[in-house]
Amino acid sequence: MCGILGIINFDDNEVDIQDLVLMSNKMLHRGPDDKGFYVNKNVGIGMRRLSIIDPKGYCQPIYNEKKTIHLVMNGEIYNYIELRDSLIQKGYKFYTDGDAEVLVHLYEEMGFDAINEINGMFSFAIYDAEKDITWIARDRIGIKPLFYCRLNNRFIFSSDLS
Repeated sequence: MCGILGIINFDDNEVDIQDLVLMSNKMLHRGPDDKGFYVNKNVGIGMRRLSIIDPKGYCQPIYNEKKTIHLVMNGEIYNYIELRDSLIQKGYKFYTDGDAEVLVHLYEEMGFDAINEINGMFSFAIYDAEKDITWIARDRIGIKPLFYCRLNNRFIFSSDLS
């Protein structure tokens, strides 16, 4: 099932990783196999993982070679093999066998238009440290949930209401 989460502080206060840990613990039922977090000043993202594809592989958040683009994803990208092959031909290097890493490089290649190439059920968050942009999205039908709210000076998102 997996689950993603994140906090953006609009007042530029640093995200406390313990807030992400608390959110993550509230959705242990979405992914008991692994968890991971990334914090860069006022932006923090996290993930609970249920291992399905590449069960011995990567923990999210995953990132590009320069460690400037970070991603957490819940779901499946059905056409990730074709997308991966195309990106490899363009020179992108992959260090996992999973479908999530394709989104990192697809975003590098296409920006926000990357979503038009994805076939699957998903919700994700990409943090681009160079541009200081956080992009959250879900599949067109909303199969994979993505809840969000603005609370005071914070934007909070998660794939679970708890």
